[in-house]
Amino acid sequence: MARSVAKNSPAPVDERPVVFFRASTGLLHMSQNTAFPLLISWALRLAGVRVLHFACRAGMSRCVQGTNKDDYYLLPPCEACVAHSRRLFAYSSTKGFTFSRDKDLESILCNLDVEALSSFEYHGLPLGSLVLPAFRWILRRHNLTDDEPTRFLFREYILSADWIAQEFSRLVEQTNPRAIVVFNGMFFPEATVRWIAMQKGLRVISHEVGFRPHSVFLTEGDATAYPIDIPVDFSLSEQQNSRLDTYLEGRFKGNFTMAGIRFWPEMHGLDEILIRKIDEFRQVISVFTNVVFDTSQVHANTIFPHMFAWLDMILSLIRSHPEILFVIRAHPDEMRLNKASRESVHDWVFQNHVLDLSNVVFIDSHEYISSYELIQRSKFVMVYNSSIGLEAAIMGAAVLCGGKARFTQYPIVFYPQTSEAYKEQAEAFLRDERVDIPLEFQVNARRFLYYHLYKVSLPFDEFIESQIQPGFVRLRSFSWRKLLPETSPIFQVITNGILAGIPFVLDEN
Repeated sequence: MARSVAKNSPAPVDERPVVFFRASTGLLHMSQNTAFPLLISWALRLAGVRVLHFACRAGMSRCVQGTNKDDYYLLPPCEACVAHSRRLFAYSSTKGFTFSRDKDLESILCNLDVEALSSFEYHGLPLGSLVLPAFRWILRRHNLTDDEPTRFLFREYILSADWIAQEFSRLVEQTNPRAIVVFNGMFFPEATVRWIAMQKGLRVISHEVGFRPHSVFLTEGDATAYPIDIPVDFSLSEQQNSRLDTYLEGRFKGNFTMAGIRFWPEMHGLDEILIRKIDEFRQVISVFTNVVFDTSQVHANTIFPHMFAWLDMILSLIRSHPEILFVIRAHPDEMRLNKASRESVHDWVFQNHVLDLSNVVFIDSHEYISSYELIQRSKFVMVYNSSIGLEAAIMGAAVLCGGKARFTQYPIVFYPQTSEAYKEQAEAFLRDERVDIPLEFQVNARRFLYYHLYKVSLPFDEFIESQIQPGFVRLRSFSWRKLLPETSPIFQVITNGILAGIPFVLDEN
C-alpha cells in the first residue's frame, strides 16, 4: 500500500508540508491511533499534499510507552521501535530526531523534588506541566511519590521533552508547515510539539479514538476533552432515534468496546443480597468513579483537585446520612490487565474503612453487575466525569457531575461550579422528596450521544480490523483508490478539515 500511494500521488502544488507526529501510540504493533494518522497521511498525499513525518529515532531518553513501570531505569526498546516506525513510514518523507542530553538542564533538574519538577519551566517552556499528564498516566496514579526513582523518571521525561521542543522548532523553521497532526496532544512528546506549534501560530489537529469501534475523532481543540459543536437546530429524526436506540440496547447489555477494549466480558443483574440491602433503606444513591490517571482527568479536575477529593466529600455525606444507602462502583478499567491503577478506588475504600459504615455497598471493578439496573433504582446518580453519566441522563435519571466531562458542555446533567456548591446541591437532593429534572436534559443527552457517535466519530471499518490482541489492529485489503477524497466521504471530511479548517463532521447523507 505504501508503494502504491507513493506511485500514484501527484506532485505537491504547495511545498509547505502537513507534519504528522505520534510517538506514544504503541512501540512494536499497530494500534488504532497508529493506523489513523498513517491512513490519513496516505490520503493527503494522494490528494496532492506534501506530508512529512516527524519521526522518533531513539529521540528520547525515556518515552511513555517504553517506560517499564516496575523499573524506571530500564531503557526503552528503541531498536525494535525504530524498525517498526521505518516499516510504517516506508516510501514516505520523514525527518528523524535522535536524543542528545542537555547537561546544563540536567544539572538544574537534579536538585528538584517532584512538586518542583511538576511546575518546572525552562526558557519559557512549561516542561513540568507538559510532562505531568503522561507521567501520571504511565505511573497509573494521580498523587506522585517523591522518591529518587520517581524523580529520575520525571527528569528524563523533561530532558526528552526539551529536546523534542528544540528539534521540532528547527523543523518548523526549515519547512513552515501548513498544519500539524498529533496523537491526542496530551502525552508529553505530542503535547510539546503541539505547544511549540501553537506558540508559532500554526494550526494543530489532534486525534483520539472515537466513540464507536474503529472510529477517529479529530479536532483543533483538546482531543481528550472531545469538544463537540452541535448546531442549535439539530434534532433527531425518527430514523436517527431508532438508530440510537439500537446502539443503546447493546450498550445496556455491555456489548461495546472503547479503543479496542471490551470492558464487560459479561454483565448480570443485581443479586438477591444487594436487592435486599437496597430494600432496607429509604433511598439509594449510585456513585460512579473513574480511572484517576486517565488523560481525561486533566480536563475533569475543575471543581475538585482530583477524583479522590470528590470521593472524600461524598464520604462525608455518607457519614451524615446513615438513612440512605450509597452504592460506590469502581470503574471497570481500574484493574485492566497490564494497565491496573496503582492508586485505586478499591484502595481508597479500604484505607478509609468505608465498608465499616452500614450504609455503603462497594462494587469492585471486576464485578460485572449492571450499572443500568443500579441507575433505575437510584434517587439520583453521582459521577465524576464518566460516560455513564450521559447514559444515565438518557435513561431519565438525575445526574450530579463532580468533574468536567465531554457532555457537561451542554445542559445534560447538574454541574455545580464549586465544591461548596456541589455539596449543597447533593445535600438538597438527599433532603428533598424528589429531584426535579429539566426536560431538556434527556433531549440534549440523546442529541449529544448521537452527534458523538455518528457525526464526529469518523468510521475506519473499511480500512482496519481488530487483531486478537486487544487494542491492536491491522489493515484490511483495499485499493489505494479507496483513500481518495473523491472516493471516500470520510477522507473528504478529514482532508477538508486539515487543509481548510472545515469541521470534522460527517454528513450522513
